[in-house]
Amino acid sequence: MSSSSRPWVKITGFIAFILVVIAASSPFIKHVKTSFIPSHTSDANAYKAPKNNVWSDLSKWEANSVANFLLSSSGLNLTDSAKATSDDNAIKLIELLQPNKSDVLSYLDGSSGPPARWARVVVEQGATKEAHVTNYMVGPLPLDESSVVMPLEFCYSSGRNYALNPMADQAKLLSFAKSFAVGIMDILAEILSDDQHPFDMKGLGVHPRVNYIVDETLMIWMQLYRTGFNSDATSLLPQGIYIQLNASTRNPENWKVLQWYFNNKIYANETEFRVAMESPDFKKSGLNMDGHWNDIEDFDSAPPGREMPSPTMVQPNGARYRIDKEQNFVSWMGFDFYMSTSSDTGLFLHDIRFNGDSVMYEVGMQEALAHYAGDDPMQGGQEFLDSFLYMGLYMYELVPGYDCPAYATFLDTEFHFKDFPKTNKNSICIFEYTADYPLQRHTADKRVSISRNTYLVVRFVSTVWNYDYTFDYIFYLDGTIEVKVRASGFIFGAFWTGGQANEDEYGFRVHDAVSTSMHDHVINFKADLDIVGTENTMVRVGVEPLTAEYPWDDENTSPRNTMHLTKTIVEKEMGIDWPRNSGELFIVMNQNETNKWGQKRGYRVMPGTGVGTPVHLTILNSTTLGKAAEWAANDLWALKRKDTEPRSSSPLNALTPLDPIVDFGKYVDDEDIMQEDLVIWFNLGTHHIPHAGDIPNTLMHTSSSSVMFTPFNFHDRDPSIHTRQGVKMETGKKVRHFGGSYDAGVRLRKEDLEPDLSRYQVPVDAGTNHSFVDKLGGPAPWN
Repeated sequence: MSSSSRPWVKITGFIAFILVVIAASSPFIKHVKTSFIPSHTSDANAYKAPKNNVWSDLSKWEANSVANFLLSSSGLNLTDSAKATSDDNAIKLIELLQPNKSDVLSYLDGSSGPPARWARVVVEQGATKEAHVTNYMVGPLPLDESSVVMPLEFCYSSGRNYALNPMADQAKLLSFAKSFAVGIMDILAEILSDDQHPFDMKGLGVHPRVNYIVDETLMIWMQLYRTGFNSDATSLLPQGIYIQLNASTRNPENWKVLQWYFNNKIYANETEFRVAMESPDFKKSGLNMDGHWNDIEDFDSAPPGREMPSPTMVQPNGARYRIDKEQNFVSWMGFDFYMSTSSDTGLFLHDIRFNGDSVMYEVGMQEALAHYAGDDPMQGGQEFLDSFLYMGLYMYELVPGYDCPAYATFLDTEFHFKDFPKTNKNSICIFEYTADYPLQRHTADKRVSISRNTYLVVRFVSTVWNYDYTFDYIFYLDGTIEVKVRASGFIFGAFWTGGQANEDEYGFRVHDAVSTSMHDHVINFKADLDIVGTENTMVRVGVEPLTAEYPWDDENTSPRNTMHLTKTIVEKEMGIDWPRNSGELFIVMNQNETNKWGQKRGYRVMPGTGVGTPVHLTILNSTTLGKAAEWAANDLWALKRKDTEPRSSSPLNALTPLDPIVDFGKYVDDEDIMQEDLVIWFNLGTHHIPHAGDIPNTLMHTSSSSVMFTPFNFHDRDPSIHTRQGVKMETGKKVRHFGGSYDAGVRLRKEDLEPDLSRYQVPVDAGTNHSFVDKLGGPAPWN
């Protein structure tokens, strides 16, 4: 791991937030357990999964035994994380190393026992000239004299198990920023105040964007922000001063302040900026101040109707799904699946079956990318790869009656944090819900038939500083599975100076000195489809115009203009974009399995119920992103599954984007994929062009994206006829209900309508957990 064996690489602007997390804490991985909020789930505890959950997260005992083993006998020169500094080696996290599918399948079919359990361990290595973040595998578990510690390399396309950590000690950068700010306090007082807004140093913070590492040079652009006392809206409060720092060594004494950028002009150094300030034609930029304009609550308005509570869903007779709380196994209306969690990407589902047939081996998020554009040093190179911020660890407690219905089943997530356990209570919810539109209806002569559209939702929310992402896995009665993401929160605003030739080129002015900043959200997921087995083929069914002659068509003297279907088998690995005019169907079929009518059984991959078609990244060959997210170049990918390619990305990709530890581009190597074990890597997301309606918060119904996997000739007929609830009414006959119906009134508690939230635990680190601005010291960052 010497510098001579590793090329210098360019660093993504995302490290602006990475700096907070790298040196902040040493979390061990959590594991999901079911912890029921009082709800009508009387039979849930009695249900048993058919198999043990081989994907289940490490228990407290397992994680602690691994930590103790490494600290005492691993030879890694580790320091207890509670005592470690950035100059030590310390455990960052411990989680389950997911078993290889090739080992799991034989367990599921009963031909072998469960696969061995191994732990993945991430170590921050600072006791060397260069700091690294390194992955190891430890096992098998439970630990004994035969257990080993090995570099974890097989699952990374680079062959490396480590990445350079360019800023291992954020405290040094914080300290440098504080002392530097004190030295330029007169400048800040001049440009960041006016007669109505006296200067207050305590209300400022700094957000850095790491620019690149090349030829051993680490460049950082720093922008000042107000810290948002009123509403926590720090990302809406940028100030118009940007300062460049050369931080090429681990010793702050060698750091140098370079260029300054202010009011659309670049200055070579502080001296040049001071001279410019004395010039009579020097113009100050506007001020961006906190205030009621970014409040997200209004307790005073009372338009007619607001005084009444809104309608709500209830579940009077209890849950219809069943959960094995020991194995994290869920069963509902023909669906069965297991659950696990990942510290960096949240909730995964495994071995999804419908009416006993295999549909998916695994589905889960891989990475969440937000890539910005702008003409200032911050927005112009800003991008975030959020898995490095440990989105799973920031699955905070859900709010009953708001995030999920009051009757939902709530689950806890657990992990070890700085050598003691931490629990995120009620951070996953499962509930059944009925849509505001029917699943099926038909009116005919003298009869009407209509069915309720009921579905199951598995939900979690991850808060990544300014954004809250809501993730849903949704199951429908016909066997459809939908994966959906919604976003809300404060946008990452740009400073508005005015005077540019194209003022609306990257966004729109939304307040005195705030502009929106255009960006792409591209969120990658893995769907390992097993359509009635692992041998599958993707078929593209086209809907195309046709000019053809038919023997019966004697009414025309020329061929008839019409349309027809074409079928193209995807023979090689490839990336695919959603078709123009929805002119193609993407179907994953098992060529060896047919339904009653001789049609090959399959599942269609299609855009879901989000706002528009999911997007891929607009930017071509991103300067800041490098090769860290090659999966973002297309909407979805059809690739052959391999044990050595379990993830499309790694949290460490953010550290070395030009030579990432996982280069998805290497996965696409022209292999044959007909009747192979296929993985569909698909993207959710949107081109977010914020406007005045995003102030103060982006709204979820305008910021959602989803993909559906829906049966296509998978069944002989629609299977929902067996499980849906509805009514048939015929002239002269008694009303007939299919499925259960209420034949008496129900008594509801207040908690069924408005849950008691007095026990809700507001997280102490939410919103500031990834914010370098707030980490500078909160209300008084310079003191």
